[in-house]
Amino acid sequence: SETGALMTTHEVWTVQRLLTWTVDFFRQHDIEHPRLDAEVLLASALNKDRIYLYVHFDQPLESDELTRFRSYVRARAAHVPLAYVLGRREFMGLYFCVTRDTLIPRPDTELLVQCAIDFLCVRARTCAELYIADLGTGTGAVALSLLHHMDGTKADAVDLSPSAADVARENAVHLGLTDRISVYTGDLTAPLEGKRYDMIVSNPPYIPSADIESLMPEVRLYEPRLALDGGADGLSFYRRIMAEAPAFLKEGGALAVEVGVGEAAAVAALARTHPRIVRTEIHKDLAGIERVVMGFTV
Repeated sequence: SETGALMTTHEVWTVQRLLTWTVDFFRQHDIEHPRLDAEVLLASALNKDRIYLYVHFDQPLESDELTRFRSYVRARAAHVPLAYVLGRREFMGLYFCVTRDTLIPRPDTELLVQCAIDFLCVRARTCAELYIADLGTGTGAVALSLLHHMDGTKADAVDLSPSAADVARENAVHLGLTDRISVYTGDLTAPLEGKRYDMIVSNPPYIPSADIESLMPEVRLYEPRLALDGGADGLSFYRRIMAEAPAFLKEGGALAVEVGVGEAAAVAALARTHPRIVRTEIHKDLAGIERVVMGFTV
């Protein structure tokens, strides 16, 4: 292989030499952020942080470190997403295990969590314990981040994929939150019958089916289609969520969903068709894109 031929263990490979070679290799393979990815992978192979690399440029790698790094580079050059190569992703200041069974948590989704925290903080003034539900939880990043940042909150998380639900449970263990979350395998609200929540959150699949083939290879080839495909117009899951979820809200409760580019107005309109939703809000992300739709009950 290219990586094997050029990165043999018989030579001395220092941090600086490896970074130089890897950046060039990644550029040849059209990796979007060659320098950043090279640094992140090398730091991980050494079990250090990135700043370590800059003060140890001349450090040679041990053979086991080189072997590990070579496997990382080979996978990343094939456009395997960085999070899948390393098996983890940072989100809301926490680290989450990720696998090919789960969507990789995105920075965009932190706005959904922040909007939920803002609402729950106000509600906590009059409610001793808060209950939330997360529909399509994936890694559990949204629900678990909310629990981490909101004491006195409990969550039910649901995912259609048993493998994704297992990842969410694993992340709950790592974050010490297993006593505050229950993870169910099921279809949206189906496992929650008879329960009521202060807030329901969701980051559902929202990419129109026909657009999936035009996505960057990291997404198209590796992330689960189940977590991406929002149907013909991208709104299939919102129609179901807005029809089903408001019935599970307590009085004065709220629903918050992440939406795709250009979908916010349509999703807000869907929310308003439910008799329990009396008001909606649309929140923009840092790029000015309408990213979160909230609906409120009285």
